[in-house]
Amino acid sequence: MSRIVRLGDIAKIYSGGTPSRYNPAYWGGDIPWVKTTQIQNCHISEDDIDEWITKEGMKNSSAKPVPRGSILMAMIGQGKTRGQVAILDVDATTNQNAAAIQLDSQHDRDYVFQQLLFRYKHIRNVSNASGQQNLNLEIIRSITFPSPPLPEQTAIADLLSTWDEAIEKTERLIQAKERRFKAIVQRLVGQKCREWPHVRPSELFDAISEKNYPEEELLSVTQDRGVIPRSMLEGRVMSPQGNTDSYKLIRKGDFAISLRSFQGGIEYSEYQGIISPAYTVLRPKKLIDPDFYKLFFKTYLFIEKYLSIAVIGIRDGKQISIPDFMNIRIPAPPLDEQKRIAEALSTAQQEIDLLSKLVERYKKQKRGLMQKLLTGQWRVRMDKEVA
Repeated sequence: MSRIVRLGDIAKIYSGGTPSRYNPAYWGGDIPWVKTTQIQNCHISEDDIDEWITKEGMKNSSAKPVPRGSILMAMIGQGKTRGQVAILDVDATTNQNAAAIQLDSQHDRDYVFQQLLFRYKHIRNVSNASGQQNLNLEIIRSITFPSPPLPEQTAIADLLSTWDEAIEKTERLIQAKERRFKAIVQRLVGQKCREWPHVRPSELFDAISEKNYPEEELLSVTQDRGVIPRSMLEGRVMSPQGNTDSYKLIRKGDFAISLRSFQGGIEYSEYQGIISPAYTVLRPKKLIDPDFYKLFFKTYLFIEKYLSIAVIGIRDGKQISIPDFMNIRIPAPPLDEQKRIAEALSTAQQEIDLLSKLVERYKKQKRGLMQKLLTGQWRVRMDKEVA
């Protein structure tokens, strides 16, 4: 059984600082200055740095030198930032919201990095209960984990890095495919939009409000997967309180639009069921190619050029006006052209979807390995066999 170590006992841990913004002599130097927004479970290179300070700025602030190879942890930040880690690939310094972790010679940096990745949720849960639930140096020093002999640490890190490389390579491929998809949209849709007839959505769709179908399957409207059964959602899903008589029936081939659709477009349903009354169900009343509009309604072009016209309010009060949306004008190309474009876009989108599923499979496999290897349930022999 591996011994359990406390991070503060095997590493020097300290935070940085911010030179005064009012003194220009402190800024624009040759010392990279890292912020928590750059700490995203990654490596940080010189190319990732966007602010630099001077030696005078470091001398007259709490900023401290952080050597390359150190681990950084974000102690503050909204969303996912707090608790994320990074490996520093350049000599630098940090602001006061980042903790620098310099390990002793008996611990493999990449192994400890994987341990901190694995314990991300736990680390966030033990954050002190201030307004932002920040981490602090004492909390970070108190993190514990199994510490096998150094050669075994290195072997575990090497094994997990194989999955990291596969994930990173596939994600880069997805990014390339997404750029290609945008280029196809621009070529097939963006350049021809002006030539096509434009009609009001109310000429293509009816706004349907069929209620009192409590026996139908409960569906959820998602930005990344369209309208799907709630049973397909991962994690805890809140069930509606009371009965669902007021929920709206949506059929296969219908679309769902909400007051917040300006964030991700209009969703398509491959299923029949009921959805929250907060959504408006759009049902085609003319012959269209649903695959064309399924893809078009999710494009940046549609959201920014067309749907934005129906947005009312500002900041947190922004929302879609459904009556306004039904009266804007959207492209209505000939049916045969809809089909041709849909086929081209569908092929490109399917490639992205397949790669996305592959990434999730790799991540799931890695999580399974981390659960076994980083808790000491499995030990790695030096001949690489897992016992």
